[in-house]
Amino acid sequence: MQTIQAVIMGAAQGISEFLPISSSAHIVFSSMLYKIFAGTGFQNVGSEEIFFDILIHLASLFAVIIFFFKDLKEIVTGFFRGLINKDYESPEFKTGVYVLFATLVTCIMAFFIKDMAHRLVENTAIVAGLLLITGFVLFFSEKLKRPEKKMDFKTVLFIGIAQGFAIFPGLSRSGLTIATGIFNGVERTKAARFSFILSIPIIIIASLIYPLLEINPAEIQNFNLKAMALGCLVSFVTGFLCIKYFMKFLEKFNLKCFAYYCWAAGILMIFVSLKFN
Repeated sequence: MQTIQAVIMGAAQGISEFLPISSSAHIVFSSMLYKIFAGTGFQNVGSEEIFFDILIHLASLFAVIIFFFKDLKEIVTGFFRGLINKDYESPEFKTGVYVLFATLVTCIMAFFIKDMAHRLVENTAIVAGLLLITGFVLFFSEKLKRPEKKMDFKTVLFIGIAQGFAIFPGLSRSGLTIATGIFNGVERTKAARFSFILSIPIIIIASLIYPLLEINPAEIQNFNLKAMALGCLVSFVTGFLCIKYFMKFLEKFNLKCFAYYCWAAGILMIFVSLKFN
């Protein structure tokens, strides 16, 4: 892996992980573009790229933890305080339960569909098609949203299911979960906050526990670790900035502009993949 490739993929991860535009689609597309221009052929995904994908996801995970550290501290302490004092009505306790419940739902779904999803990573045209679907979800979540209400288990169930479907590359995890919350009546910034916090356990599970079992430790010493370290730094910085300004954006604007972006990016991906494949 070259340094420029690591930087491009790190930036693609950091920017697109938290914006509702599918980080997996942008990593596939940015990697494809690099390999086209480098003349290396873009259909082969090696263990070095898989390992690097794990690292840049973890880098973006740290961005979430740092940005929402105060919230996370309150949720964790409130959750255990609720268990000890049998106070199950505090907002912090409920949020902790909701995160665990949604994560469980996602893991159950992912167990059954992960093999199918992994096979799609190398098919850029299908990934682009799923990105188009993300655009429609974002657009109609704003058009058809229900009257505002507090989050409940029914809404969290749907959010967990939406996050499960996001294992398919091209379906934005943040996009689907935020849109599902908005559609079910959750205020936009609250839906985004829950989506970002919900990303923490699922990124740990999806990017650390399962994929590392597929990596041969003996191969790691042959990887370009310096380039990977730089890519991770880029992923962290861009991810943190995206969370910060996206939350401010949602205070004034809706998700429709991201729907338009997903449609444009999806069409471009299809055109490039058909032209160079």
